[in-house]
Amino acid sequence: MNENEAPERVIDCEAAAGLMEPLTELVLRAGEAILAVNRCAMTIEGKADGSPVTEADLAADRVIANGLRDLAPKIPVLSEERVNAASPPYRGSFFLIDPLDGTKEFVAGRSEFTVNLALVTRGAPLLGIVGAPALGLIWRGLVGRGAERVRVEDRRIGPAEPIRTRAMPGHGEPWVAAVSRSHGDRASEAFIARRPHARREPLGSAVKFGRLAEGSVDLYPRLAPTSEWDVAAGHAVVTAAGGRVTDPDGGILRFGEGHAAGFIVPGFIAWGDPSAAESH
Repeated sequence: MNENEAPERVIDCEAAAGLMEPLTELVLRAGEAILAVNRCAMTIEGKADGSPVTEADLAADRVIANGLRDLAPKIPVLSEERVNAASPPYRGSFFLIDPLDGTKEFVAGRSEFTVNLALVTRGAPLLGIVGAPALGLIWRGLVGRGAERVRVEDRRIGPAEPIRTRAMPGHGEPWVAAVSRSHGDRASEAFIARRPHARREPLGSAVKFGRLAEGSVDLYPRLAPTSEWDVAAGHAVVTAAGGRVTDPDGGILRFGEGHAAGFIVPGFIAWGDPSAAESH
């Protein structure tokens, strides 16, 4: 290691478990910051890739940045809104954040937008929290320890219930596939069409991962490029709930390595039943 490089810092499963509650509280506060923004009067700007960024994105990002600085000051943070400050590759542990996933849904006045927070250790999502503030729901999971759905009541974290993905449909039963409201692609549609009696469930943002983790849908394919911060938190939640997330060929997804194309996931398939991934 170069003497100027920071030492590799690793958060293991036990340490991550101790962070779950304060991180959930942080996601809750970020969601409150989003809901406090007047959608009818907010400023909306365009990024270089043409995607929108709003006051709400930036407000949530500030809440998370300040909170992580207090909770885990020595762990690197990669946020969509501060990607220009990224220093890949991240070989130890780091937080991977999308302060407002589904900005298009938010701008359009819909409820399916999320705050995504993941803890990635050595390239693999270990802990994930997906908060849907307008729905009053948080999905969270720690790989190897299980997943939960938490209800938010009166701006407080309410009861948590264990969740688990469901078995793949039996012969002749329909597959239910989560599909994007705003980002459809032909390859994903063709993949779904090959499932027997497939039924599509249009959803926005990382809500799709949450519904998969709780057993409401069977699979979520996205066979078009997306960003790592769109995927990592949901990846951890689905995996913790008993599912599996792979690349389109069934391989392992890696995060934080910062390839030449940026922090891009070329495509993925999230499965409720891991055995379905083996036979697809």
